[in-house]
Amino acid sequence: MNYYNEIKKELINNEIYKKAKDYSKNKSDLMHYYNVGKLLNDAGKKYGEGIITQYAVKLEKDIGKKYNTSTLLKMKKFYILFSNENVAPPAPVLTWSHYIELLPIKDINEINYYIDISIKQNLSRNKLRDRIRNKEYQRLDDNTKNKLIKHEEILVTDFIKNPIIINGNLDINKFKEKYLKELILNDLDNFLKELGNGFMYVGNEYEIKIGKRFHYIDILLYNIIHNCYIVVELKTREIKKQDIGQIEIYINYINKHLKTINQDNTIGIILCKKDNKLLLEYCSDQRIFSTTFILQNI
Repeated sequence: MNYYNEIKKELINNEIYKKAKDYSKNKSDLMHYYNVGKLLNDAGKKYGEGIITQYAVKLEKDIGKKYNTSTLLKMKKFYILFSNENVAPPAPVLTWSHYIELLPIKDINEINYYIDISIKQNLSRNKLRDRIRNKEYQRLDDNTKNKLIKHEEILVTDFIKNPIIINGNLDINKFKEKYLKELILNDLDNFLKELGNGFMYVGNEYEIKIGKRFHYIDILLYNIIHNCYIVVELKTREIKKQDIGQIEIYINYINKHLKTINQDNTIGIILCKKDNKLLLEYCSDQRIFSTTFILQNI
């Protein structure tokens, strides 16, 4: 087989197809680049890895400068990655640029995660890059990762990151809960995405009355996927046992006065500077969760 001629033909056919049928160019790119990657992989086995550089020199001259050694190596890596039966097949709704962002990742399960959220959340290449840079997958709980691998049922709290990234420049050692809340509300969209999918804002300083006293929930959210309210309490210190008692009261209040019969039970999230897993381990209320936060300069 003349590997070079076959590679050249695949790339030229792709260029022609994209000009004629621009609406499906993603599918064409992925198919042809996969085929080229296979040819490069086979040629490398027969002639040695240096053959890719030789092909790149000729392709840059015959077709265009974009087909350099770096691009060809990406195509080869693309083929090797998606010839693995444990990786989801290339999705034509994603572009070649999306997949380039995924190629440096070594963990197959992490790649599958980013492919899935890119499709479901219609992420642009830049948005996907941000998620990867912020190590979103690594910040998921190990139990959640196992659920994703085994395709088990996901709970509303499973995609809460730890730590949650909050954009802001304040010194965490000097500010109080009200300033943390202000940072969250100023970048609410990012905060909701850090919690997971389907979260909607209901209110902050949400007023409730217990007996003759008024109390104020820091942030009240609702999840449209899991059909439940979420009470969020903010702590710029380590979590304490009284925080658990406080949020439990708020959860029970929402369940009694706001939740309808068709909605699932309210859950509570304590967002704190420092977690105390031992304390939560002895908490009998399975509706209460905690996570930490870090500030990221913008």
